[in-house]
Amino acid sequence: MAKKDYYEMLGVKRNASEQEIKQAYRRLARKYHPDVNPDDKSAEAKFKEINEAHEVLANKESRKKYDKYGDQWQYAEQFEKARQQQTPRWDFSDTGGETGFHFGGEGLGSLFDDLLFGGGRTRTHTRRTRPMRGQNLEAKVEVTLEEAFHGTIRTINLQSEEPCATCQGTGLIHNAPCSTCQGAGTAPRMKRLEVKIPAGVKTGSRVRIAGKGSPGYNGGPSGDLYLAISVKPHRQFERRGDDLYVDVPVPLTVAVLGGEVQVPTMKGKLALKIPPETQNGRSFRLAEQGMPHLGNSSRGDMFARVNVVLPTKLSDREKELFRQLSKLSST
Repeated sequence: MAKKDYYEMLGVKRNASEQEIKQAYRRLARKYHPDVNPDDKSAEAKFKEINEAHEVLANKESRKKYDKYGDQWQYAEQFEKARQQQTPRWDFSDTGGETGFHFGGEGLGSLFDDLLFGGGRTRTHTRRTRPMRGQNLEAKVEVTLEEAFHGTIRTINLQSEEPCATCQGTGLIHNAPCSTCQGAGTAPRMKRLEVKIPAGVKTGSRVRIAGKGSPGYNGGPSGDLYLAISVKPHRQFERRGDDLYVDVPVPLTVAVLGGEVQVPTMKGKLALKIPPETQNGRSFRLAEQGMPHLGNSSRGDMFARVNVVLPTKLSDREKELFRQLSKLSST
């Protein structure tokens, strides 16, 4: 699997500041946004990539993990835990795929395989005769921003390797290779699951569904299912962590004299009071109108950015009034 270089996706150096990352993201987002490139699948795919890269690099914690573990940063806690508990009894000799990180002579690629798949691929037939935990499975799930806000239900199809029914996962019958599974001890099986996506997920979130992975061997417990979440870009809202940003059109007269405008939120529109002489680009914070924090009831904030709309198709009278205003301003 090709490794993802989020810095390269955004066109910034690895030591880029938060501001440089933000500026690069905004520049590329404007260039590849689906509204600017209708029916261009390559632009849409590029937009998703830069959105994913920004989600990770804009967050200090996820960026720190990414800098250490690369595109396997989501498993940082598991790697650290396994590093502390690693013992010589594990055999990673035939997993291959070194990533460049080493723990006591073992490659992170091998360690990753053991964490993700339960080490089943390297265990011998003799060891499979003991109860053994089933493999963990992973499924990629893409959701809309609205689904990430409210939570949703997904039905997914999974193919897993399950213990062969003939040899009960041992791979042997009377000390000879099982003819059904050719000695592998496993057989592929498709299964359909309905899973719950909690409110507050973001690109890079991993949702654990306990006991929904592959069945265990010889009476061992089932593995877990992990949902790798990605959130589709939204046409109106920009997400940064759990905060949302939205541009709000404000008529010139309201910006100058003050008034009210309607601000879209994930729960409907809210009235926002605009003070007199509001400058273009000014942001107003709407507390707890952003995304839910995953795992608790609090929410991020909404930031409404003023986009002053200049009048068009002016009448002669309106033009004359602007001329008079110009003369007053110059004096």
